[in-house]
Amino acid sequence: MPQFPKNELAQIVIASCLANNITQVVISPGSRNAPLTIGFSNHPAIKTYSIVDERCAAFFALGMAQQLKKPVAIICTSGSALLNYYPAISEAFYSNIPLLVISADRPKHLIDIGDGQTIRQENVFQNHILASVNLVENYSDFTAVKKIVNEAIYKVKVENGPAHINVPFDEPLYETTDSLITIETIIEPTIIENIDEDTLNNFSKIWNSSSKKMILVGQNFPDEKLQKQLEYFINDPSVLVLIENTANVSHPKFINSIDKLIFPLDDAELEAFQPDILLSLGGLIVSKKIKQHLRKYQPKQHWHIDTKIALDTFLCLKHHFKVSVNYFFTQFISKIKTVESNYQEFWLSKKEGRLIKHKNYIDNCDYSDLKVFDTLLKSVPKNTQLQLSNSSVIRYSQLFDIDKSIKVFCNRGTSGIDGSTSTAIGAAVAVEGNTVFITGDISFFYDSNALWNSYIPANFRIILINNGGGGIFRFIPGPQKSNALDYFETPHNLTAKHLCKMYNLEYFSANNSESINTNLIDFYTESTTSKLLEIFTPREENDKILKAYFNNLKE
Repeated sequence: MPQFPKNELAQIVIASCLANNITQVVISPGSRNAPLTIGFSNHPAIKTYSIVDERCAAFFALGMAQQLKKPVAIICTSGSALLNYYPAISEAFYSNIPLLVISADRPKHLIDIGDGQTIRQENVFQNHILASVNLVENYSDFTAVKKIVNEAIYKVKVENGPAHINVPFDEPLYETTDSLITIETIIEPTIIENIDEDTLNNFSKIWNSSSKKMILVGQNFPDEKLQKQLEYFINDPSVLVLIENTANVSHPKFINSIDKLIFPLDDAELEAFQPDILLSLGGLIVSKKIKQHLRKYQPKQHWHIDTKIALDTFLCLKHHFKVSVNYFFTQFISKIKTVESNYQEFWLSKKEGRLIKHKNYIDNCDYSDLKVFDTLLKSVPKNTQLQLSNSSVIRYSQLFDIDKSIKVFCNRGTSGIDGSTSTAIGAAVAVEGNTVFITGDISFFYDSNALWNSYIPANFRIILINNGGGGIFRFIPGPQKSNALDYFETPHNLTAKHLCKMYNLEYFSANNSESINTNLIDFYTESTTSKLLEIFTPREENDKILKAYFNNLKE
């Protein structure tokens, strides 16, 4: 017979999660969270995971929630354990990923008196959280407790982001009972979206009178309806659709590889590229070039579509359509008409020219990070989930076309390197198909505890590009002239070989194009354990080859 905690607060929290259909829970070990651990791990309707490192555990849960598109809960003990969740919480906050944080705490009378494993946990994430609930012991009104707990969970589900429930437990911690309270299943209200008819008419009138319109799509979960809606605009010669690989939409008449297009442009060309209207949607944009350009050459109108918030990325936001993207386009498309213009045709012809120069350069350039990415992105099997780490990896990937059947993800909310591997593993656990994770060396070694995980699927593949340091600092202006390059680049001689042996991953290595191609022959084939391919590239040549690539686009 299952055992459940006797503690009433623990009972309410567990029953509330069940009532809200939260059935995936990641637990990090500890004693103070024993009532929660006992209750969640013993319930047959809940799938629990045990991950020791709290930072890895939180990013693992983030990856699961990213793919499931529903809340995943994380549970930890009191003290500094909770603070290790913060990087993942901030990522969930800015990437709109539903994450429920449940922390055990000491009772209030034991805070700040010198008791062990005790910090001030109340509201600790207040700047990056949708809701903070601080329960107290000895509530007389448990109906009120249920209400505030469920209100926090509701925010996670409806607003898509993190919420924190802090639960104090006094000893005894391990008392159990054979029953769990029940809370009636929470029925989510139907959200009714609406744009005022006058508003639609006014904005469609502006749209219909403009000859240069740009739609910029940031990070986005794959969405077939959005794909079809965006395809509508390729028939309007006054509209240019710009995407990134993380937008998860594609079409030959969309502009991907934004930096490839605009890097060679002079001021006159950049001014010609300036849109009258910028319509943005999706999450954060990778390209620094497009951000710089649209801040310098601002559109007359910038509109953003999002149910929650509109970030004024280009410092010229005029209107926020606070509805879903699908709803907006369903209403808007019926109001607009095509406008004669050469805007789309001109820039698509520029794109074709860039593709020719790109191919010629890649075919003939020396072995480097750039050459490796060309090989790797072509090799990823169709219908794969592709997870990318930050820094150089996400930027290199933007220069290449990726098969449209591949779904691309990256932690771009805060753009940190700290939990990319853990996120990718969590995402791999949440889906049935293959997952490939491409990472740089600094990001990989920083998050190496991610491999201390019993749930890594056998079809999970890691491709580690090891260029002996933070190669991006050789490319960006400044560090090489600072006389302190080593402090930015952090050169090293580390390899993943021994980590793979310790964590039982099949290890492969390559240091030239021929050995990469040889290893890739069987790398994606079925196996009984996960595989890692470590590719060594020339640290002191990579930046020169990449700079020459961009200069070649100008010629």
